[in-house]
Formats: sequence, structure tokens, C-alpha cells
Amino acid sequence: MSKNILIPVILCGGTGSRLWPLSRRSFPKQFISILDGKDSLLQITEKRILGIKNIKNPILICNEEHRFIVADQMREININPKAIILEPFGKNTAPAITIAALKALEEDEEAILIILSSDHSIEDTNKFLEVVNLGKEFANKGNLVTFGIVPSFPSTGYGYIKSEREFNIKKIEGLQITEFIEKPDIKVANEFVKDKKYTWNSGIFMFKAKKILEEINKYQPKIYTACKKALGKSIKDLDFQRLDSNEFKKCPNISIDLAIMEKTSIGKVLPLDAGWSDIGSWKAVWDNSPKDSEGNYSKGKVLIKDSINSYFRSEERLIVGLGLKDIMVIETSDAILIANKNQDQEVKNIVNELKNNNFSEGLSHKKVFRPWGNYTSIVENKRWQVKQIQVNPRGKLSLQFHHHRAEHWVVVKGTANVEVNGESQILSENQSVYIPIGTKHRLSNTGKIPLTLIEVQSGAYLGEDDIIRLDDVYGR
Repeated sequence: MSKNILIPVILCGGTGSRLWPLSRRSFPKQFISILDGKDSLLQITEKRILGIKNIKNPILICNEEHRFIVADQMREININPKAIILEPFGKNTAPAITIAALKALEEDEEAILIILSSDHSIEDTNKFLEVVNLGKEFANKGNLVTFGIVPSFPSTGYGYIKSEREFNIKKIEGLQITEFIEKPDIKVANEFVKDKKYTWNSGIFMFKAKKILEEINKYQPKIYTACKKALGKSIKDLDFQRLDSNEFKKCPNISIDLAIMEKTSIGKVLPLDAGWSDIGSWKAVWDNSPKDSEGNYSKGKVLIKDSINSYFRSEERLIVGLGLKDIMVIETSDAILIANKNQDQEVKNIVNELKNNNFSEGLSHKKVFRPWGNYTSIVENKRWQVKQIQVNPRGKLSLQFHHHRAEHWVVVKGTANVEVNGESQILSENQSVYIPIGTKHRLSNTGKIPLTLIEVQSGAYLGEDDIIRLDDVYGR
């Protein structure tokens, strides 16, 4: 096979807590349409690289909780991944990249990998693709390539890469890496931004699969051995490949930068000036969003008067901004963030406080995604709650029963196929069915449009762990 074949590896982990309340552990930022447009950051990442010659379908690395979201979002953009590999737990980027490289070698001994985060924004796609194509030349020569972002301001939020000599953005070449620097203070960052030996560490890499594995085996043999065994003992589960938990847990928790790039003698950095951002905060979202003449961005039901340089996002309710400056207001169905735009880095600490004080809003949304669709909690009480359930076309819930609750379903859109104690019936709009405690039941959508129904639950206990599954097409 051609030595120019390029296999993208998209890392889909992370919780994006600095973009709370929109991004939460149950549905983090990489799966959200955070910028203007309908595509999520993950979908944008995949679409961005489709113009590269000889590009192959991606290998995606994610955790079990998000596996169906990843699969659905790839289907939405007509991408059939080479693999969706499930990590039993996060071990940082070095083990994830090792797994991806081993997987790529199953197809092509000369495969080149491009390692991408699933949550970056790049304004100039053409410039990005141009530099990526240059990177392939250096990767083919056996180098470990990273792409250093040309700094646009003295950032204290990014790590830096120092090269052997100053870069020339008009004549891009791979420069020998001499040092990786962790996030500096503002004084050091001001010095770095004036010196063209320094670029931001983007976390984007390119190298031959076999070459990175040689370096991993050389500098991190524990990672190499554990990952090889974890992949070798992995099992196929529908569209997914599950790594062996016992072997994978032996991996050290370490980034590819610390594990390899800071140690190797074959690292090269190519400067990239293409409007890159890691969309790591609400200020970064504001920076990358279209704004009006007063510097305001708004989405949803928003009315703004006498306000400047602010960000307003409404998911459900009306937001009115009056006489505000440098303020961000993000509203969801169950939480509202109001903060100074320049204190956006503190949001992560607020999320930690919410977790420590057992606020469920710190971790999960009222809207919960499942392989068959989603449900949203509308209102709840100690002994009853109301949910809106949406089942995708051809979606099917598990055959199940509950020990502690009864359910009443009312179809409001579409057609439901309902199985109760082995007997099936079809329900259309405005029709309903009652499911007593302990009754075996299943709901499915055999139609071509999404099915929407209202579910009323009542009983002594309403937790999601009171679901006894008897059969499930999704293997849960």
C-alpha cells in the first residue's frame, strides 16, 4: 500500500467543564454544536480533513459512556469509522495513541497517523491542510511531527514548544524541537510571544504508526506492553471495540508530550498559523463566534440593549441583557451561568464545587442520550416524574420491567410499537398505554420519523437503576 496513506486518530475524551453549563460529563463540548452551524466540534474535526489526499476513515478513541453519541454523530455525516475503540477508563494521550498506532498497523505497515483532538476550531482550513501535507513529508522520513501554533497573544493557558531556530511562516519547514514548556506566567509568556523560536503546543501530531511505536517501546515499554495486550484481548461489541480492562489499567497515566515528545531525538515542529483555538473556555467561544457591531454574540431567545462585548446563549428561556459589558450568560433547562467574560477560567472550579456539594447539574443534563434516542426530565417529585422521550427511527428500547414504578405513555408525535407482557400494539398520536409495576414491556419506533411521547412515572422509587433488562439490541 502507498506510504502516503493517512489515518486520522480522533481523541474524543474529556469533559469540557470550563464550558459548563452547556458542556457536562454526560454530554461534553466535543459533541455539541458550540459554534454557529449544526455540526458538533467532533463532526467539524472529521469534515476538516476530508480534503487531504489518500485520507482514510478515522479511528476514534472514546469512553463507554459516550460510545453511542460518537457512533451517531459519525453516521449523521456519512462516515464509517475504521474503529471506535472504547477505553475502560481515561489514561491520557500516550496510551490512547499507542492503541491507535497498533490498530493502524493491522491495515498498513507504512500508515501515517494524524492525531487530532475532537474539540478544536481552525478558521483557515486551506492553510491547515497545506501545512498537514508538508507534515506528511517529514513523517515519511521517520520524524515525529507536531504542529506548533504561531502565538497571537501572550497566553498563560497553553504550553509552548521551543525549536532549534526561529520559524519562517513564509517558508514552512520542520524544525528540531529542543524543549516543551508548561503553561508559563504572564511575564514569561510575553517573552515567548516575541521570540519566533516559540509556538503554542496544539496537541496535533503526525508520524508513522511503526515509528511512534518504536519510540514508545524505547521510552515507555510498560505502555507498549499493556496496550498491545489490551488490544489483543479486546472484544467486538456492535460497532465498537472494547479494550481489555485488566491489561489497560496497567498503563501509566501520562500524556504523549511527557512520555515521548520531550524525550525523543526525532521530534519536529511545523509552525501553523490558521486561526487555531482549542475552544477551552467561554471567552474562546466568544472569540470564535460572529458578533454584532457592539461586540455581542447572541443565540436563542435573546434581547440586548446598551451592552457591549458580551455573550448570550439561550437554550429555552428568554434572556434580556441591559447595560452589560464583558458578561457571559448561558442558559440551559436546569442551570444559568452569569459571569465576567474575563473570569471564564474559574468555571472549572465552580463545577468542582457543584460536584463536591452533590449538585447533579454539575455532571449531567436533564436531557440524557441513549443509543435509541434521548429523554428529558420535565418535572419531578419524590413519588412521580414526567419525561419526554424521543426514539429515533428504527430505535428500540430494551425489554424490561421495574420493581418500584408504574409508567403511563402518551404518544404526541409519530407511531409507537409497544410490547406489554408479550403482546404488541401500535399507538398513534394522542393514544396511550398504562404499564403496571412488574410488567415486562418494550418500546420501539418502526417508522421513518422520530417518535415522541410523554412518560408519567409513579412509585416508591424512580431511579434509573430500577431497570431490569431482559433483552437489549445494544448489548447493555
